[in-house]
Amino acid sequence: MHATTGKSASVKQSGAPARRPRKARAFWMKQLHTWHWISAALSLVGMLLFTVTGFTLNHAADIPAEPVRVEREGTLSPQALRLLQGDDETARPLPGPVAASVREITGLAVAGRDADWSGPGEVYLAMPGPGRDAWVSIDTATGEVLAERTERGWVSYLNDLHKGRDTGTAWSWFIDLFAFACLVFTLTGLVLLQLHSRNRPLTWPLTALGLAIPLGIALLFIH
Repeated sequence: MHATTGKSASVKQSGAPARRPRKARAFWMKQLHTWHWISAALSLVGMLLFTVTGFTLNHAADIPAEPVRVEREGTLSPQALRLLQGDDETARPLPGPVAASVREITGLAVAGRDADWSGPGEVYLAMPGPGRDAWVSIDTATGEVLAERTERGWVSYLNDLHKGRDTGTAWSWFIDLFAFACLVFTLTGLVLLQLHSRNRPLTWPLTALGLAIPLGIALLFIH
């Protein structure tokens, strides 16, 4: 009985170190899979958007687009016009009543946007945005308001989102967070490739091919 017990104890002692690496591996596998699927879920729609717009940007010349240009004009009331008098040339938003009048005339929301006060004579606002361009000009002597808005369509809108063109601070933050989620997705995927590569012989040849194709094209065909 004593001999049997001693043998059993020795088996348990020798098996304990072997179980620890397996436990550690299982723990990290679980962590990697968790962060991999979370980052995939967070970046899924963004990756779809940037994939599609990458194709449309690459074939922008082949996708027909007919810009729609709309012009508006009108005149400010004498009360609103008086608020524009002065020779201050610093960039600043239009006074509230003037901004409201301009919106009624042009349909453009100019409140809070910096206007270029070109001294006596003109106030100019450039209002570019994703998929569109717009501007407003106000004659400070006569109160005449001229505005033009050009819409370039949904494809152009999505392309500008891809490039971050005139999209504002919130979209800029989104791109940064989306890029971080993609980074987590990619790095956890790389480690998972390493962990599974023993059972998948094509892992590293395919990974190397994914590097060699763009690198070869860049070196051989881009001059």
